[in-house]
Amino acid sequence: MRSLSMVHGRRVIPFGLFCLLFAGSVEGEEKAAPAAVTTPTQYDALVTDGDRAHWSFQAVERPDVPVVKNANWPRNPIDNFILTRLEAKGWEPSPAVSGRTLLRRLYLDVVGVPPTIAEQDAFPDDPSPEGIARAVDGLLARRGYGERWARHWLDVVRFAETNGYERDAIKPHAWRFRDWVIDSLNADKPYDRFVLEQLAGDELPDADTQTVIATGYYRLGPWDDEPADPAQDQFDQYDDLVRTTSRAFLGLTLGCSRCHNHKFDSLTMLDYYRMVALFRGLERPRNGRTELDVPAGSRDQLAIQARRDAAIAVHHARIEKLRREFRIGFLEAGGSQLSAEVLEAFAAESGKRSPAQRSFVEKHQQQLDDELAKALPAETKHAIADTEAKIVRLRTETPDLPRGYFQQERSPNPPPTNILLRGSTGSPGPAILPGFPSVLAKVQPTFMPDAFTSRRRLTFARWVANANNPLTARVIVNRVWMYHFGAALVRTPSDFGVIGDDPTHPQLLDWLAHWFVHEADWSLKKLHRLIVTSSTYRMSKKTRSDYLKADPRNELFWRFPYKRLEVEAIRDSMLAVSGRLNRKMHGPSTYLSVPAAALEGHSDPGKIWKPLDEREASRRTVYAFIKRSMVVPMLEVLDLCDTTRSSASRNVTSVPTQALTLFNGEFVNRQARHFAARLIEEVGNRPVKQIDRAYRLALCRTATPEEQAAMTGFLKQTAERLQGEGASAEEARRRGLERVCLVVLNLNEFVYPD
Repeated sequence: MRSLSMVHGRRVIPFGLFCLLFAGSVEGEEKAAPAAVTTPTQYDALVTDGDRAHWSFQAVERPDVPVVKNANWPRNPIDNFILTRLEAKGWEPSPAVSGRTLLRRLYLDVVGVPPTIAEQDAFPDDPSPEGIARAVDGLLARRGYGERWARHWLDVVRFAETNGYERDAIKPHAWRFRDWVIDSLNADKPYDRFVLEQLAGDELPDADTQTVIATGYYRLGPWDDEPADPAQDQFDQYDDLVRTTSRAFLGLTLGCSRCHNHKFDSLTMLDYYRMVALFRGLERPRNGRTELDVPAGSRDQLAIQARRDAAIAVHHARIEKLRREFRIGFLEAGGSQLSAEVLEAFAAESGKRSPAQRSFVEKHQQQLDDELAKALPAETKHAIADTEAKIVRLRTETPDLPRGYFQQERSPNPPPTNILLRGSTGSPGPAILPGFPSVLAKVQPTFMPDAFTSRRRLTFARWVANANNPLTARVIVNRVWMYHFGAALVRTPSDFGVIGDDPTHPQLLDWLAHWFVHEADWSLKKLHRLIVTSSTYRMSKKTRSDYLKADPRNELFWRFPYKRLEVEAIRDSMLAVSGRLNRKMHGPSTYLSVPAAALEGHSDPGKIWKPLDEREASRRTVYAFIKRSMVVPMLEVLDLCDTTRSSASRNVTSVPTQALTLFNGEFVNRQARHFAARLIEEVGNRPVKQIDRAYRLALCRTATPEEQAAMTGFLKQTAERLQGEGASAEEARRRGLERVCLVVLNLNEFVYPD
């Protein structure tokens, strides 16, 4: 971040002085008189045309593709924009990597697992541009693409499957939202539609089960089921929605305007509460403070199911009437062998039975049912069977809608929204109308409710997903670039405001955003294809000391950045290499292994964490159950995102516990054993071939002579030591190979691909 003394021509208070003044204001807050309340019109007047001149608020216009001296290097316009900056400094891009290295980079980036040996053999070491494009198209068509890239979006929208706080209750069916993201990406759903469905899928004219499931976005955040102040907690929930929505889709830190106008950006309290008003109609389906899942469907689908249920209820009533009439006649005729005392208990109303009568009913219910079934006349049996068949037919013709987890709007007239002074529900200010940030919308929209909802969210969603919105396309192409290169064009991917970083290549960003909307029709797969088929993407990580000194952050992208795999890709790659990856898609999440110590102290450990099923736990990590109060240690140690808020990017730490987890952890050692068993099955007990195959499976290359000598020597020494400790020769060789496999899985190259 640049100096705060002057940002884009606007004077900003020095940070140290700001801290002192802020501390002073807090210290004297109780004695301060309430601030004067300005009107909405006065708030809007605070935003000037000068504020609107900030680069990210300008319309996206397509710049000309620059002409470069080295015309042979560019493969597409991305390369022209990168190369023209390098040539201006007299620099050259890093040389291209080999075909095998490129193939591994592509597989890990696009689908999150390394290529098989057969896939490696099918890809030439010096591939043509057409060959690379075919390989990319094949990867983008795989279902693993959606599984890999869904996790990136889940970080942005703070996905987890529990509420957090002390109880940390499960969010029922939250996994359906995850599956919707995976399927949307695999289907290459246009990004504007992707946005619309999350923000207003229930209000769309063509709403259906899947678009309603998409609005589960609104319920993903933490939720306190036992708040000390319910009214304040309700606005804390709105705050989560405002912060997440503005950062995820618009790259704005609007959450900073809850208690006061934004200190740096032209975002006012009015802008903040206008967005709160967009969401005021949403209600969480619940029983008291217990959250509920509900049928997921459009109003038409719900109406159809309601009519079906009403018809089924009529049929159930008919069956009950037939059984009741027969039962009364049967008992009055003395057909039962039960004693009079027991029959008297059955005849009493269920709510008025004595304890003894309840005991009689419980004890003799089965006997009475058997008597009634034997005595039931054929005519009554046929009538019941015919009615039951009708029920089955109704359920077959109109199956139950899936249960979902989302908020609902039940009225076209949401509660009024007031500006809250200092963000407190105890200090309401003037009532305001919903709207958009005035720095982006000089004229506020008109909202047209229908008979069922306010349609505020739909109006907002259409504005966000509009081709003329200056932020939406810029923000998403910047995120995609970041996930491919490890560094974004705007290094603050969720903050395109005044104190966010300027783009390193503003013309490239705008060219990509314009192309993405107007030529790619919001297709994320086309955007991936453009990026990964560029010469920029194929550069090596080779450094030059003079370049490094002049550009230590690699802002000019003169080489491919060093980038560690995320924990999901590390874990999935280990499963793929060991041959144990379970490629089952969709459905409820799987519980990974956690240490027994993590469950100690819980009165009912089985209630908070299910036992390990190794086959289910071998699914891709995107399907792992994420509990906010108990993150799986391996995921946490290797920098899983903070699921309590929108995460623009993962932290990349380097701490001793990571090495300990990767070398001593139960999961990694289990995969090393499976890896060794796979090598023995595929190439037998020949150490040289075992090591060569291990390197090809894990690193997509053969071992160098030095590596081969080191590994075979290590294998021999380990086997000899184990044999000396009493192991059989076969067991010693197997366990020695397991240690070799563990070392391969711990190589830097495994988690930091070239």
